[in-house]
Amino acid sequence: MERLKRQFYETPTLELAEKLLGKIFVRILPGNIRLKGRIVETEAYLGQQDEACHAWRGRTARNQMMYRAPGTMYVYFTYGSHYMLNIVSEPENSAGAVLIRAMEPVEGVSFMEEQRGTAIITNLMSGPGKLAKAFAIDVSCNGKDLFGEEFFVEDAPPLPKEMIGSSNRVGISRSRELPWRKFIRNNPHVSKGNVTCV
Repeated sequence: MERLKRQFYETPTLELAEKLLGKIFVRILPGNIRLKGRIVETEAYLGQQDEACHAWRGRTARNQMMYRAPGTMYVYFTYGSHYMLNIVSEPENSAGAVLIRAMEPVEGVSFMEEQRGTAIITNLMSGPGKLAKAFAIDVSCNGKDLFGEEFFVEDAPPLPKEMIGSSNRVGISRSRELPWRKFIRNNPHVSKGNVTCV
């Protein structure tokens, strides 16, 4: 499949959160270990307009990758145990990113199972911390982009509107009422959570 180019990510964050659904996230590890996952759930975070965004109060050492060029990976550690994968979306020096919340395994499943310690296919990447672990993503990936030989995203046909669901965001305490979580309806790999769908 054709790889997504930088122009794809030069899209307003709320639009990108939808456009990424169905695309194939790829990591190639040493030894030609190929990992692929179909993106089935995302969440949008928007700079200083959004109290749940890391950049709400401006640029810091932690969030500086959010100000990089679109297509940069912003990876951070949270809850003392999980890494979270985000894709930067706003123009350089503006903050915005799409959190990748869930994926459907496509290739490299045995590696993912070993990483996660489970063989339940619908549990491998049904949450942002789970998918980061399945892909062996940690803080060393922070700041890498999606245009090299290690990480990239493959294109796939856009989804019809009726397949895309929206809800309030999950696991945050501020601005949680915003319907900025996007997901593929009826997909068994989407995370489970207390959300209000629209």
